[in-house]
Amino acid sequence: MDIKRIIAATLLSALILIGFDYFMPKPHQDDPHPVTHAPAAQVQSSTPAVSASDAAPDAASQAQVSARRIPVTGPDVQGSLNLKGAVLDDLILTKYRETLAKDSPLVRLLDNAGSAHPNFVVIGWTNAPGSNARVPDLNTVWESADETLTPDHPVTLHWDNGQGLVFSIQIGLDAHYMFAVSQTVENHSGQPVALVPFERVQRDYDAPEGAFTAHEGPIAVVGGRMQDESYKNLRKGADHPDHVSWSSTGTTGWDGISDKFWLTAVAPADGTPVAASFAYVPGTPGSYQVGMATQSAQQIMPNGSVTEKSHVFAGAKVVSLLQGYSKQLGIPDLDKAIDFGWFSFLTRPLLTLLHWLYLHLGNFGLALMALTLIVKIVLFPLASKAAQSSARMRLLAPKVKEIREKNKDDPMAMNQKVMALYREEKVSPASGCLPMLIQAPIFFCLYKILNISIDARHAPFFGWIRDLSMPDPTNVFNLFGLLPFDPTHYSSFLHVSIWGTALGLTFWLLQRQTSSTASLDPAQARVMQFMPLAYVFFMSGFPASLLVYYTWNNLLTVAQQLFIQRRTGLPVPVSRT
Repeated sequence: MDIKRIIAATLLSALILIGFDYFMPKPHQDDPHPVTHAPAAQVQSSTPAVSASDAAPDAASQAQVSARRIPVTGPDVQGSLNLKGAVLDDLILTKYRETLAKDSPLVRLLDNAGSAHPNFVVIGWTNAPGSNARVPDLNTVWESADETLTPDHPVTLHWDNGQGLVFSIQIGLDAHYMFAVSQTVENHSGQPVALVPFERVQRDYDAPEGAFTAHEGPIAVVGGRMQDESYKNLRKGADHPDHVSWSSTGTTGWDGISDKFWLTAVAPADGTPVAASFAYVPGTPGSYQVGMATQSAQQIMPNGSVTEKSHVFAGAKVVSLLQGYSKQLGIPDLDKAIDFGWFSFLTRPLLTLLHWLYLHLGNFGLALMALTLIVKIVLFPLASKAAQSSARMRLLAPKVKEIREKNKDDPMAMNQKVMALYREEKVSPASGCLPMLIQAPIFFCLYKILNISIDARHAPFFGWIRDLSMPDPTNVFNLFGLLPFDPTHYSSFLHVSIWGTALGLTFWLLQRQTSSTASLDPAQARVMQFMPLAYVFFMSGFPASLLVYYTWNNLLTVAQQLFIQRRTGLPVPVSRT
């Protein structure tokens, strides 16, 4: 019974690893450019799109705008605000680089419509049904007396539509990644006007789809419910009315586009009834548009004014920072931009603990090893009980075999007698599987943490491991770089790294400790002997952090089993019939 469970667990683990390698996309460079350019058609939804003419200004207008940008300077971001259209379309993150190279450029999160990867945030007004006021668009040139946007100095933009409406936008920046926006419309036209304020994140390039362990693409939280979609699903929904594939209404919320480690999102003021939508406008290239507007139009009476406040987040997905914004600004569940997965009740505290250990130890690899040790200590009582139960099961095996042989013609009586024996000897056949069932979600959560934790990005370990989020670069097939060729060019399985080899060795040690191939038939013995080698080939291409975790976890398991065996006295074999 014990051997069968070991074989089943080993084969199941191998299938999981093969599945990860098959279904998970290969690591890709973090997409630093949320893109944006003008859509080919206008989306008449809660967050209106711009027309093709709006997005393609003439050369004279472009030259005028390019000469008038307001620099954005903060501790964590740098860039500029485009006075043409009043769009935020130029932003880099000062604490993150694209690669480990010393001369690597900083991560660019937002880029303008003329770039290779355009991406920007649009903030504005649209007419309510029945209203035809002249409102600002992407071709509108705003005016401002301010020279720079800093945390200590917000900027104010003005535009007069020439028909009695004066629009103004005040934009502030905090010490990190949050922009505070206040839009005001003054009505001097002598007629009431009905307008709808909106915010939109727009990306106009084919962004890579994310892995199943970390969502990348449109995401929203409206009315307390989270919704995320893939880029593929938005493209499929392009033939829906107004190209909108998803929409929802609720009180307060936010939406945006999430990358693996970055987020660009918009959020109206706390308590505002909102309408959110995801859309894809086909074109060359197409336009992904994720926006939010108020549910009802704002009535602006003659000689009156209306002010709408909102926020724009553009930066790194740091858990503590997102949670702080949710509490301080009333933006609900902003940390859900991080894909905690099905077992979020486990992933969240584990990620928090891992971050705390990282801050105190200063090395992400050491923090991961410390977290693994803590998990082992917490689960030790279960492991100890399971070891005792397995020992008793092995001692009862001859008696169980005898009962089965005597009652092989009466399966019901056989099962009843076996279960009666287990109850009498206080042995639970399921107790040996319980730790496995408990550790399975923990295993998945740890795997997920290593994919979503921004602390793991470009985190060095020791020696040749300069980035734990990438595979161990060594390879035994080219003598660890001494031979001038790359074996993985022919097959990804020809990557056997040092840490992958160490992992296989620990699996071999664990196998020898927990099972005996001598009691198996030749076919089973060959499968068991092959598994450690299979792990080496399957997992060498995984991120180095995962190999460090598994190798260290296996060593702790070996030490734990030795300790349990020495501390636990085996029960006296059963001899009574």
